[in-house]
Amino acid sequence: MATHELRPGTRRRIAFDDHLPVDHRLNTFYRIGAGLMGLFLLAFGILGLTDKVGFFTTHGNTVMGLNTNGSLSVLSICVGLLLFVGMVIGGNFASTLNMVFGVLFILDGFLNLALLDGRYNFLAFHIQNVLFSFVVGVLLMFFGMYGRVGSALPHDNPYYKARHPEEVERAERIRALRESASATALQESHRAAPTPKAVEDTGTKAVEDTETKAVEDTETKAADPKAKGFKGPGDLET
Repeated sequence: MATHELRPGTRRRIAFDDHLPVDHRLNTFYRIGAGLMGLFLLAFGILGLTDKVGFFTTHGNTVMGLNTNGSLSVLSICVGLLLFVGMVIGGNFASTLNMVFGVLFILDGFLNLALLDGRYNFLAFHIQNVLFSFVVGVLLMFFGMYGRVGSALPHDNPYYKARHPEEVERAERIRALRESASATALQESHRAAPTPKAVEDTGTKAVEDTETKAVEDTETKAADPKAKGFKGPGDLET
């Protein structure tokens, strides 16, 4: 469960609790997104540096299907390492980092699209680099915004809890009242239920009552003349 500062007028901080299914799922998703993108950028940057291309050369060299030079390789390594840091920290930090770099990659794609084939193309971008920047930007934004932005977030979502603390508190109060009512009803049912000893005593008493009634009926029948076939004075004459 996410912990929140519920004092009015303060910004609520989100801290993920991996013991809760929703928090664990979101945290894992943010970590995977940051790790995958960081790994690719780190590999791309390292391979670019091994080719020993000029740092600010505009023609560059092809690595993994993309054009690169020394400055783009170093920049890719730095961004990849930052994404790895986000993967290690996880939680809200990884989500925010993914979104920020996603926006930056998209803006970088538009900027370098305008600088293609120009003398200010210091990152040696070609059209495939522009498309790659757009794709990585969209993926990072997806990895960062998943479970965080939307109109139908579940009520146990940590971001929903941070944005709607009053509703969360009301739901928790209702749940606490229901649990208390259920516990009270369970206790009353246990109290009302007969104990094994009471059931045994009741059964014994019922048997004794039956035996007593049978004895009384037998004695009554023995004392009643009609029970022996004596119908009246006519029987004596016969």
